[in-house]
Amino acid sequence: MSRTALRAFAYDALCVLLLVVIGTRNHETDTGITGILFVGAPFWIALSLVHLAPLLQRKNRRDPNTYMVWGYTVIMGMVLRNLVFDRGTALAFIIVATVFLGATMFGWRAVLARRATT
Repeated sequence: MSRTALRAFAYDALCVLLLVVIGTRNHETDTGITGILFVGAPFWIALSLVHLAPLLQRKNRRDPNTYMVWGYTVIMGMVLRNLVFDRGTALAFIIVATVFLGATMFGWRAVLARRATT
């Protein structure tokens, strides 16, 4: 895995962490390590799979594009949250998670791209 791919994974994982911390604080749920890990786990698992998938392919080892990372993280994260972790996936949560993760995942990439051109 390249340095760029590791940085992308770390920043994307941080985006999920921000979503989880803000959400648990706003809803006054368990804001300790276990609460944060329990809420974030489905999304971190999905994010890990999206970032690792290109490494497992023999022909195409390019880094995943932002749309794939964002989309699969939200979709697989919600599916895992509902089916494996037995947590709710209310429509409002799906919308908030989709918008927040989209804004932050595209946002940090835009900031770095802007810095690279100046």
